[in-house]
Amino acid sequence: PIIFLLSGNAFSIFKNIFSVIASLCFVPADIISTVEFNPSGELLATGDKGGRVVVFQREQETKSQPQRRGEYNVYSTFQSHEPEFDYLKSLEIEEKINKIRWLPQQNAAYFLLSTNDKTVKLWKISERDRRPEGYNLKDEDGRIRDPSTITSLRVPVLQPTDLMVEATARRVYSNAHTYHINSISVNSDLQTYISTDDLRVNLWNLEITDQSFNIVDIKPSNMEDLTEVITAAEFHPQQCNTFAYSSSRGSIRLCDMRKQALCDTHCKFFEEPEDPSTRSFFSEIISSISDIKFSHSGRFLMTRDYLTVKVWDLNMENKPLETYQVHDYLRGKLCSLYENDCIFDKFECVWNGSDSVIMTGSYNNFFRMFDRNTKRDVTLEASRENSKPRAILKPRKVCMGGKRRKDEVTVDSLDFSKKILHSTWHPQDNIIAVAASNNLYIFQDKVA
Repeated sequence: PIIFLLSGNAFSIFKNIFSVIASLCFVPADIISTVEFNPSGELLATGDKGGRVVVFQREQETKSQPQRRGEYNVYSTFQSHEPEFDYLKSLEIEEKINKIRWLPQQNAAYFLLSTNDKTVKLWKISERDRRPEGYNLKDEDGRIRDPSTITSLRVPVLQPTDLMVEATARRVYSNAHTYHINSISVNSDLQTYISTDDLRVNLWNLEITDQSFNIVDIKPSNMEDLTEVITAAEFHPQQCNTFAYSSSRGSIRLCDMRKQALCDTHCKFFEEPEDPSTRSFFSEIISSISDIKFSHSGRFLMTRDYLTVKVWDLNMENKPLETYQVHDYLRGKLCSLYENDCIFDKFECVWNGSDSVIMTGSYNNFFRMFDRNTKRDVTLEASRENSKPRAILKPRKVCMGGKRRKDEVTVDSLDFSKKILHSTWHPQDNIIAVAASNNLYIFQDKVA
Protein backbone atom coordinates (compact mmCIF):
# COMPACT_ATOMS: atom_id res chain seq x y z
CA PRO A 1 0.00 0.00 0.00
CA ILE A 2 1.02 3.78 -0.56
CA ILE A 3 -0.94 6.82 0.63
CA PHE A 4 -2.23 10.53 0.09
CA LEU A 5 -5.06 12.90 0.95
CA LEU A 6 -7.31 15.19 -1.06
CA SER A 7 -8.61 18.07 1.03
CA GLY A 8 -12.03 19.62 0.45
CA ASN A 9 -10.61 22.85 -0.94
CA ALA A 10 -7.51 21.68 -2.75
CA PHE A 11 -5.35 18.70 -3.42
CA SER A 12 -2.56 18.28 -0.89
CA ILE A 13 -0.05 15.50 -0.82
CA PHE A 14 0.94 14.90 2.77
CA LYS A 15 4.64 14.59 3.53
CA ASN A 16 4.13 11.82 6.06
CA ILE A 17 3.33 9.08 3.62
CA PHE A 18 4.18 5.43 3.99
CA SER A 19 3.94 2.72 1.42
CA VAL A 20 3.59 -1.00 1.22
CA ILE A 21 3.49 -2.66 -2.17
CA ALA A 22 1.92 -6.06 -2.64
CA SER A 23 3.20 -7.84 -5.71
CA LEU A 24 3.09 -11.40 -6.89
CA CYS A 25 5.53 -13.40 -9.00
CA PHE A 26 5.16 -12.08 -12.52
CA VAL A 27 3.44 -14.57 -14.75
CA PRO A 28 0.40 -13.70 -16.90
CA ALA A 29 -1.95 -15.44 -14.45
CA ASP A 30 -0.93 -12.97 -11.73
CA ILE A 31 -2.11 -9.88 -13.59
CA ILE A 32 -4.78 -8.23 -11.44
CA SER A 33 -8.13 -7.98 -13.25
CA THR A 34 -10.35 -6.42 -10.54
CA VAL A 35 -10.03 -4.74 -7.14
CA GLU A 36 -12.76 -3.85 -4.62
CA PHE A 37 -13.09 -2.60 -1.01
CA ASN A 38 -15.81 -4.11 1.13
CA PRO A 39 -18.52 -1.73 2.49
CA SER A 40 -16.61 -1.06 5.73
CA GLY A 41 -13.23 -0.67 4.03
CA GLU A 42 -11.63 -3.17 6.41
CA LEU A 43 -11.14 -5.71 3.64
CA LEU A 44 -9.80 -5.30 0.10
CA ALA A 45 -10.24 -8.04 -2.50
CA THR A 46 -8.36 -8.50 -5.76
CA GLY A 47 -9.00 -10.98 -8.54
CA ASP A 48 -6.49 -12.01 -11.18
CA LYS A 49 -6.32 -13.70 -14.56
CA GLY A 50 -5.50 -17.01 -12.89
CA GLY A 51 -8.92 -17.15 -11.22
CA ARG A 52 -7.55 -16.41 -7.75
CA VAL A 53 -9.01 -14.03 -5.20
CA VAL A 54 -6.69 -12.44 -2.64
CA VAL A 55 -8.30 -10.65 0.31
CA PHE A 56 -6.29 -8.11 2.32
CA GLN A 57 -7.25 -6.99 5.83
CA ARG A 58 -6.55 -3.60 7.33
CA GLU A 59 -4.22 -3.63 10.33
CA GLN A 60 -5.67 -2.47 13.63
CA GLU A 61 -4.03 0.53 15.25
CA THR A 62 -1.96 -0.07 18.39
CA LYS A 63 -0.42 2.38 20.83
CA SER A 64 3.07 1.13 20.04
CA GLN A 65 2.57 1.23 16.27
CA PRO A 66 -0.16 3.75 15.38
CA GLN A 67 1.17 4.08 11.84
CA ARG A 68 0.21 0.48 11.03
CA ARG A 69 -3.48 1.39 10.99
CA GLY A 70 -3.41 2.00 7.26
CA GLU A 71 -1.52 -1.11 6.24
CA TYR A 72 -3.25 -4.00 4.51
CA ASN A 73 -1.91 -7.52 4.83
CA VAL A 74 -2.99 -10.77 3.21
CA TYR A 75 -6.02 -12.19 5.01
CA SER A 76 -7.14 -15.02 2.72
CA THR A 77 -6.29 -16.44 -0.70
CA PHE A 78 -8.43 -18.91 -2.59
CA GLN A 79 -9.05 -20.23 -6.09
CA SER A 80 -12.40 -18.84 -7.19
CA HIS A 81 -12.66 -20.12 -10.77
CA GLU A 82 -10.98 -22.83 -12.84
CA PRO A 83 -10.57 -22.95 -16.63
CA GLU A 84 -13.43 -24.77 -18.35
CA PHE A 85 -14.33 -25.88 -21.84
CA ASP A 86 -17.72 -25.59 -23.53
CA TYR A 87 -17.86 -28.71 -25.66
CA LEU A 88 -21.04 -27.69 -27.46
CA LYS A 89 -19.47 -24.48 -28.76
CA SER A 90 -15.84 -25.64 -28.74
CA LEU A 91 -15.09 -22.61 -26.62
CA GLU A 92 -12.56 -22.31 -23.82
CA ILE A 93 -13.84 -20.44 -20.77
CA GLU A 94 -10.92 -18.77 -19.04
CA GLU A 95 -10.68 -18.49 -15.28
CA LYS A 96 -10.00 -14.74 -15.16
CA ILE A 97 -11.99 -12.89 -12.49
CA ASN A 98 -13.90 -10.09 -14.25
CA LYS A 99 -15.58 -8.49 -11.23
CA ILE A 100 -15.80 -8.80 -7.45
CA ARG A 101 -18.66 -7.30 -5.43
CA TRP A 102 -18.97 -7.47 -1.65
CA LEU A 103 -22.23 -7.98 0.18
CA PRO A 104 -22.87 -5.85 3.30
CA GLN A 105 -21.77 -7.72 6.40
CA GLN A 106 -24.65 -9.30 8.34
CA ASN A 107 -22.72 -11.41 10.87
CA ALA A 108 -19.16 -12.41 11.73
CA ALA A 109 -18.58 -13.82 8.25
CA TYR A 110 -17.94 -11.91 5.01
CA PHE A 111 -19.63 -12.65 1.67
CA LEU A 112 -18.55 -11.66 -1.84
CA LEU A 113 -19.62 -12.36 -5.41
CA SER A 114 -16.96 -13.15 -8.01
CA THR A 115 -17.48 -13.83 -11.69
CA ASN A 116 -15.54 -14.95 -14.72
CA ASP A 117 -16.98 -14.86 -18.26
CA LYS A 118 -19.82 -17.31 -17.58
CA THR A 119 -20.27 -18.18 -13.90
CA VAL A 120 -20.94 -16.11 -10.78
CA LYS A 121 -20.06 -17.56 -7.37
CA LEU A 122 -21.01 -16.49 -3.85
CA TRP A 123 -18.14 -16.97 -1.39
CA LYS A 124 -18.23 -17.02 2.40
CA ILE A 125 -15.05 -15.96 4.22
CA SER A 126 -15.06 -16.87 7.90
CA GLU A 127 -12.64 -17.26 10.79
CA ARG A 128 -12.21 -20.32 13.00
CA ASP A 129 -10.09 -20.28 16.15
CA ARG A 130 -11.57 -23.30 17.95
CA ARG A 131 -11.88 -26.98 17.11
CA PRO A 132 -14.05 -29.66 18.69
CA GLU A 133 -12.40 -32.42 20.71
CA GLY A 134 -13.66 -35.36 22.75
CA TYR A 135 -15.85 -37.19 20.24
CA ASN A 136 -17.34 -40.47 21.37
CA LEU A 137 -17.34 -42.29 18.02
CA LYS A 138 -14.03 -40.92 16.71
CA ASP A 139 -10.55 -40.86 18.18
CA GLU A 140 -8.26 -37.83 18.11
CA ASP A 141 -6.96 -38.79 14.64
CA GLY A 142 -10.49 -38.85 13.23
CA ARG A 143 -10.69 -42.61 12.86
CA ILE A 144 -13.97 -44.34 13.72
CA ARG A 145 -13.83 -46.17 17.07
CA ASP A 146 -15.21 -49.63 17.68
CA PRO A 147 -18.53 -49.07 19.53
CA SER A 148 -17.85 -52.14 21.69
CA THR A 149 -14.80 -50.39 23.20
CA ILE A 150 -16.79 -47.36 24.33
CA THR A 151 -17.50 -47.72 28.04
CA SER A 152 -18.47 -44.14 28.87
CA LEU A 153 -19.84 -41.09 27.17
CA ARG A 154 -17.95 -37.83 26.88
CA VAL A 155 -19.24 -34.32 26.20
CA PRO A 156 -17.30 -32.83 23.25
CA VAL A 157 -15.62 -29.52 24.00
CA LEU A 158 -14.23 -26.68 21.86
CA GLN A 159 -10.51 -26.15 22.31
CA PRO A 160 -8.63 -22.99 21.25
CA THR A 161 -6.49 -23.42 18.14
CA ASP A 162 -4.57 -21.27 15.68
CA LEU A 163 -6.71 -18.81 13.74
CA MET A 164 -7.83 -20.18 10.38
CA VAL A 165 -9.53 -18.18 7.63
CA GLU A 166 -11.73 -20.36 5.43
CA ALA A 167 -13.29 -19.50 2.07
CA THR A 168 -16.18 -21.69 0.96
CA ALA A 169 -18.36 -21.43 -2.14
CA ARG A 170 -21.96 -21.15 -0.90
CA ARG A 171 -23.71 -20.65 -4.24
CA VAL A 172 -22.81 -21.14 -7.91
CA TYR A 173 -24.90 -19.25 -10.50
CA SER A 174 -24.24 -20.67 -13.95
CA ASN A 175 -25.72 -21.42 -17.40
CA ALA A 176 -27.50 -18.07 -17.72
CA HIS A 177 -25.22 -16.12 -20.09
CA THR A 178 -24.50 -16.79 -23.74
CA TYR A 179 -22.01 -13.93 -23.92
CA HIS A 180 -19.23 -12.82 -21.60
CA ILE A 181 -20.25 -11.32 -18.26
CA ASN A 182 -18.83 -7.80 -17.93
CA SER A 183 -20.37 -6.62 -14.64
CA ILE A 184 -22.30 -7.65 -11.55
CA SER A 185 -24.07 -5.40 -9.04
CA VAL A 186 -25.68 -6.16 -5.67
CA ASN A 187 -29.09 -4.62 -5.01
CA SER A 188 -29.78 -2.44 -1.97
CA ASP A 189 -32.50 -4.92 -0.90
CA LEU A 190 -29.63 -7.37 -0.15
CA GLN A 191 -31.68 -10.17 -1.71
CA THR A 192 -30.95 -9.82 -5.41
CA TYR A 193 -28.19 -8.90 -7.83
CA ILE A 194 -27.78 -8.42 -11.57
CA SER A 195 -25.25 -9.96 -13.93
CA THR A 196 -24.66 -8.35 -17.31
CA ASP A 197 -23.20 -9.56 -20.58
CA ASP A 198 -22.95 -7.91 -24.01
CA LEU A 199 -26.65 -8.24 -24.84
CA ARG A 200 -28.56 -9.15 -21.67
CA VAL A 201 -29.04 -8.24 -18.03
CA ASN A 202 -30.19 -11.02 -15.69
CA LEU A 203 -31.73 -10.59 -12.23
CA TRP A 204 -30.85 -13.23 -9.61
CA ASN A 205 -32.07 -14.02 -6.12
CA LEU A 206 -29.04 -14.74 -3.96
CA GLU A 207 -30.71 -17.87 -2.57
CA ILE A 208 -31.70 -19.38 -5.95
CA THR A 209 -29.01 -20.71 -8.29
CA ASP A 210 -31.02 -22.51 -10.97
CA GLN A 211 -33.24 -19.62 -12.06
CA SER A 212 -32.75 -16.02 -13.10
CA PHE A 213 -34.97 -13.43 -14.74
CA ASN A 214 -33.95 -11.72 -17.97
CA ILE A 215 -34.79 -8.03 -17.44
CA VAL A 216 -32.93 -6.50 -20.42
CA ASP A 217 -32.45 -8.13 -23.81
CA ILE A 218 -31.15 -6.02 -26.69
CA LYS A 219 -30.36 -8.93 -29.00
CA PRO A 220 -31.99 -8.29 -32.40
CA SER A 221 -33.72 -11.08 -34.30
CA ASN A 222 -31.07 -10.64 -36.98
CA MET A 223 -27.57 -10.19 -35.55
CA GLU A 224 -26.61 -8.15 -38.62
CA ASP A 225 -28.87 -5.43 -37.23
CA LEU A 226 -26.85 -5.18 -34.02
CA THR A 227 -25.63 -1.60 -33.53
CA GLU A 228 -24.51 -1.55 -29.89
CA VAL A 229 -23.70 -3.77 -26.93
CA ILE A 230 -24.08 -3.38 -23.17
CA THR A 231 -20.79 -2.44 -21.52
CA ALA A 232 -21.71 -2.11 -17.81
CA ALA A 233 -24.68 -2.04 -15.44
CA GLU A 234 -25.23 -1.03 -11.82
CA PHE A 235 -28.04 -0.85 -9.28
CA HIS A 236 -29.00 2.45 -7.67
CA PRO A 237 -27.50 2.60 -4.13
CA GLN A 238 -30.84 3.35 -2.41
CA GLN A 239 -33.69 2.56 -4.80
CA CYS A 240 -33.91 -1.22 -5.20
CA ASN A 241 -36.14 -0.91 -8.28
CA THR A 242 -33.75 1.30 -10.28
CA PHE A 243 -30.67 0.35 -12.26
CA ALA A 244 -28.68 1.82 -15.13
CA TYR A 245 -26.74 0.29 -17.99
CA SER A 246 -24.36 1.82 -20.52
CA SER A 247 -23.71 1.01 -24.13
CA SER A 248 -20.87 1.00 -26.64
CA ARG A 249 -22.44 4.03 -28.35
CA GLY A 250 -21.91 6.27 -25.33
CA SER A 251 -25.48 6.28 -24.01
CA ILE A 252 -26.88 5.41 -20.58
CA ARG A 253 -30.34 4.02 -19.91
CA LEU A 254 -32.01 4.29 -16.52
CA CYS A 255 -34.61 1.57 -15.96
CA ASP A 256 -37.37 1.04 -13.38
CA MET A 257 -38.27 -2.58 -12.66
CA ARG A 258 -41.68 -1.52 -11.34
CA LYS A 259 -42.73 -0.44 -14.82
CA GLN A 260 -42.61 -3.84 -16.48
CA ALA A 261 -40.89 -7.21 -16.19
CA LEU A 262 -38.73 -6.73 -19.29
CA CYS A 263 -36.98 -3.36 -19.04
CA ASP A 264 -36.27 -2.98 -22.75
CA THR A 265 -37.94 0.43 -22.63
CA HIS A 266 -36.02 2.82 -20.40
CA CYS A 267 -37.47 5.53 -18.20
CA LYS A 268 -34.53 7.92 -18.79
CA PHE A 269 -31.97 8.16 -21.56
CA PHE A 270 -28.67 10.01 -21.13
CA GLU A 271 -26.58 10.87 -24.16
CA GLU A 272 -24.43 13.83 -25.15
CA PRO A 273 -25.00 15.06 -28.70
CA GLU A 274 -21.94 14.58 -30.88
CA ASP A 275 -20.20 17.61 -32.33
CA PRO A 276 -20.15 17.03 -36.12
CA SER A 277 -16.98 19.09 -36.49
CA THR A 278 -14.98 16.64 -34.34
CA ARG A 279 -16.33 13.42 -35.84
CA SER A 280 -13.72 10.98 -37.11
CA PHE A 281 -13.21 7.28 -37.81
CA PHE A 282 -12.51 6.74 -34.10
CA SER A 283 -15.48 8.70 -32.71
CA GLU A 284 -17.68 5.67 -32.07
CA ILE A 285 -14.84 3.67 -30.50
CA ILE A 286 -13.74 6.37 -28.05
CA SER A 287 -17.34 7.19 -27.08
CA SER A 288 -17.93 3.65 -25.83
CA ILE A 289 -18.52 3.70 -22.05
CA SER A 290 -16.23 1.33 -20.17
CA ASP A 291 -17.54 1.93 -16.62
CA ILE A 292 -20.56 3.36 -14.86
CA LYS A 293 -20.92 4.26 -11.17
CA PHE A 294 -23.73 5.81 -9.15
CA SER A 295 -22.61 8.35 -6.54
CA HIS A 296 -23.07 7.30 -2.91
CA SER A 297 -25.86 9.85 -2.60
CA GLY A 298 -27.66 8.35 -5.60
CA ARG A 299 -28.09 11.79 -7.21
CA PHE A 300 -25.32 11.51 -9.81
CA LEU A 301 -24.04 9.00 -12.30
CA MET A 302 -20.42 8.84 -13.45
CA THR A 303 -19.30 7.30 -16.73
CA ARG A 304 -15.87 6.71 -18.22
CA ASP A 305 -15.16 6.61 -21.94
CA TYR A 306 -11.74 6.43 -23.56
CA LEU A 307 -10.75 10.08 -23.18
CA THR A 308 -13.09 11.56 -20.56
CA VAL A 309 -14.97 11.09 -17.30
CA LYS A 310 -18.48 12.52 -17.23
CA VAL A 311 -20.78 13.21 -14.30
CA TRP A 312 -24.50 13.17 -15.04
CA ASP A 313 -27.32 14.58 -12.94
CA LEU A 314 -30.17 12.05 -12.90
CA ASN A 315 -32.56 14.95 -13.40
CA MET A 316 -30.84 16.22 -16.58
CA GLU A 317 -30.68 13.87 -19.52
CA ASN A 318 -29.59 16.08 -22.42
CA LYS A 319 -25.95 16.68 -21.40
CA PRO A 320 -23.49 15.81 -18.63
CA LEU A 321 -23.22 18.06 -15.63
CA GLU A 322 -19.42 17.86 -15.63
CA THR A 323 -16.83 16.61 -18.13
CA TYR A 324 -13.20 15.94 -17.18
CA GLN A 325 -10.46 15.34 -19.75
CA VAL A 326 -8.38 12.37 -18.61
CA HIS A 327 -5.68 12.27 -21.30
CA ASP A 328 -6.74 14.61 -24.08
CA TYR A 329 -3.11 14.68 -25.27
CA LEU A 330 -3.76 11.24 -26.81
CA ARG A 331 -6.34 12.58 -29.24
CA GLY A 332 -3.66 13.02 -31.88
CA LYS A 333 -2.34 9.48 -31.41
CA LEU A 334 -5.61 7.59 -31.88
CA CYS A 335 -4.38 5.97 -35.08
CA SER A 336 -1.40 4.29 -33.41
CA LEU A 337 -3.54 3.43 -30.37
CA TYR A 338 -5.97 1.72 -32.72
CA GLU A 339 -3.19 -0.26 -34.37
CA ASN A 340 -1.87 -1.58 -31.04
CA ASP A 341 -5.43 -2.18 -29.68
CA CYS A 342 -4.95 0.20 -26.74
CA ILE A 343 -7.95 2.19 -27.92
CA PHE A 344 -10.11 -0.72 -26.72
CA ASP A 345 -8.78 -0.60 -23.12
CA LYS A 346 -11.54 -0.41 -20.52
CA PHE A 347 -10.70 2.02 -17.72
CA GLU A 348 -12.69 2.10 -14.49
CA CYS A 349 -13.68 5.17 -12.46
CA VAL A 350 -14.50 5.60 -8.76
CA TRP A 351 -15.95 8.15 -6.33
CA ASN A 352 -14.49 9.07 -2.98
CA GLY A 353 -16.66 8.58 0.10
CA SER A 354 -18.20 12.07 -0.05
CA ASP A 355 -18.66 12.16 -3.87
CA SER A 356 -16.46 15.27 -4.01
CA VAL A 357 -13.49 13.70 -5.82
CA ILE A 358 -13.35 11.20 -8.66
CA MET A 359 -10.46 9.04 -9.82
CA THR A 360 -9.64 7.08 -12.94
CA GLY A 361 -6.61 5.49 -14.57
CA SER A 362 -4.44 6.28 -17.55
CA TYR A 363 -1.26 5.07 -19.25
CA ASN A 364 2.33 5.02 -18.04
CA ASN A 365 0.89 3.86 -14.66
CA PHE A 366 -0.59 7.34 -14.21
CA PHE A 367 -3.92 7.88 -12.51
CA ARG A 368 -5.94 11.08 -12.50
CA MET A 369 -7.93 12.71 -9.71
CA PHE A 370 -10.47 15.51 -10.12
CA ASP A 371 -11.82 17.66 -7.29
CA ARG A 372 -15.41 18.55 -8.16
CA ASN A 373 -15.51 21.50 -5.75
CA THR A 374 -12.30 23.31 -6.71
CA LYS A 375 -12.16 21.98 -10.31
CA ARG A 376 -8.51 21.18 -9.73
CA ASP A 377 -6.92 17.96 -10.93
CA VAL A 378 -3.70 16.07 -10.37
CA THR A 379 -1.83 13.29 -12.12
CA LEU A 380 -0.03 10.76 -9.92
CA GLU A 381 2.07 7.73 -10.75
CA ALA A 382 2.00 4.23 -9.27
CA SER A 383 5.46 2.75 -9.66
CA ARG A 384 8.08 0.89 -7.68
CA GLU A 385 10.44 3.86 -7.87
CA ASN A 386 8.19 6.10 -5.76
CA SER A 387 6.77 3.41 -3.48
CA LYS A 388 9.44 3.54 -0.80
CA PRO A 389 8.31 3.90 2.83
CA ARG A 390 7.22 7.46 3.68
CA ALA A 391 7.79 8.51 0.09
CA ILE A 392 6.10 11.62 -1.26
CA LEU A 393 3.92 11.19 -4.29
CA LYS A 394 4.83 14.02 -6.63
CA PRO A 395 2.34 15.25 -9.24
CA ARG A 396 3.30 14.35 -12.81
CA LYS A 397 2.73 16.36 -15.96
CA VAL A 398 2.60 15.32 -19.61
CA CYS A 399 4.18 17.66 -22.15
CA MET A 400 2.30 18.05 -25.43
CA GLY A 401 5.29 19.33 -27.39
CA GLY A 402 7.92 22.03 -27.54
CA LYS A 403 10.46 22.44 -24.78
CA ARG A 404 10.10 19.89 -22.00
CA ARG A 405 10.68 20.75 -18.37
CA LYS A 406 12.70 18.53 -16.12
CA ASP A 407 9.71 17.04 -14.28
CA GLU A 408 7.54 16.58 -17.38
CA VAL A 409 6.94 13.50 -19.51
CA THR A 410 6.46 13.76 -23.28
CA VAL A 411 3.53 12.06 -24.99
CA ASP A 412 5.89 10.04 -27.19
CA SER A 413 7.70 8.61 -24.15
CA LEU A 414 4.53 7.25 -22.49
CA ASP A 415 4.58 3.49 -21.98
CA PHE A 416 1.22 2.18 -23.19
CA SER A 417 1.92 -1.29 -21.82
CA LYS A 418 1.73 0.18 -18.31
CA LYS A 419 -1.83 1.17 -17.50
CA ILE A 420 -4.12 1.64 -14.49
CA LEU A 421 -7.34 -0.06 -15.55
CA HIS A 422 -8.69 -1.11 -12.14
CA SER A 423 -9.06 1.03 -9.03
CA THR A 424 -11.22 1.43 -5.94
CA TRP A 425 -11.68 4.00 -3.15
CA HIS A 426 -12.22 3.32 0.55
CA PRO A 427 -15.89 4.06 1.41
CA GLN A 428 -15.02 6.41 4.30
CA ASP A 429 -11.31 7.26 4.36
CA ASN A 430 -8.92 8.74 1.82
CA ILE A 431 -7.45 5.39 0.86
CA ILE A 432 -7.31 4.15 -2.70
CA ALA A 433 -6.10 0.95 -4.30
CA VAL A 434 -4.91 0.80 -7.91
CA ALA A 435 -3.80 -2.23 -9.87
CA ALA A 436 -0.88 -1.96 -12.27
CA SER A 437 -0.29 -5.26 -14.04
CA ASN A 438 0.61 -7.72 -11.26
CA ASN A 439 1.24 -5.02 -8.62
CA LEU A 440 -1.26 -3.64 -6.14
CA TYR A 441 -0.61 -0.14 -4.82
CA ILE A 442 -2.51 1.28 -1.85
CA PHE A 443 -2.28 5.03 -1.24
CA GLN A 444 -3.45 6.72 1.93
CA ASP A 445 -2.83 9.87 3.91
CA LYS A 446 -0.82 9.47 7.08
CA VAL A 447 -2.60 10.86 10.14
CA ALA A 448 -0.07 12.55 12.40
